[in-house]
Amino acid sequence: MISNSEANELFKKYRDTGDIDIRNKLVENYLYIAEILAKKFSGRGVEYDDLYQVASEALIAGVEKFDPDLGNQFTTYITPTVTGIIKNYFRDYSRAVRLPRRVYSVAARVREETNEYFKAHGVKPTVKQLSKSLGYSEELIMEALECRTPVSLDMRVRGDDGESDAPLYDIIADDSKTFEDFEDSESLKTEIKKLDATEQQVVALRFLQGKSQAEVGKILGVSQMFVSRAERKIVEKLKDALL
Repeated sequence: MISNSEANELFKKYRDTGDIDIRNKLVENYLYIAEILAKKFSGRGVEYDDLYQVASEALIAGVEKFDPDLGNQFTTYITPTVTGIIKNYFRDYSRAVRLPRRVYSVAARVREETNEYFKAHGVKPTVKQLSKSLGYSEELIMEALECRTPVSLDMRVRGDDGESDAPLYDIIADDSKTFEDFEDSESLKTEIKKLDATEQQVVALRFLQGKSQAEVGKILGVSQMFVSRAERKIVEKLKDALL
């Protein structure tokens, strides 16, 4: 495991050089975050392998974007970002169309092969590479890659706090749950100061300290559902003000 100071130096070198080996070293160092978050959301209607792949891709993108000069630790930055992307993936599943059983079978092998290739090389295999290694046509591989298992947004699920029960819609994030769309950081800071005290606490705990909705709820003495809805309200306010 690389220390925070060593990681920051690597991030700076990667930003300066674009060296893929440095990027892959950083990804490997923080891959445990993708594993933890994928396990956290497994068992809610989406397979762990799918969630791990989504989380890994988000982690790579996060490594490529992260700037240590902004003063945040990478773990603080990446955890809510990956969490939001995983939750958005649930939304995509809810809109999916059921495919033939054979395609699902192929999709399972494609996921397994993709994960193994990623572990070995640090990147996803191409359709052509998957076709060659698995013996399926490229057309079937592409169809399998689009394979999804529908999940209803009305499905009742248990929240992160292990107690509250609510529709999946109240648990998952909006497409713009993170603050990545807001490019002007100074304007963002100004608008955050206009939020009420509770909303500012939610922003600080969720997006700066990387705490889960359940953890924020315990700190503020409210339910996880309250935190989830507060996030939606905050993002809408900031979107109206900045976008």
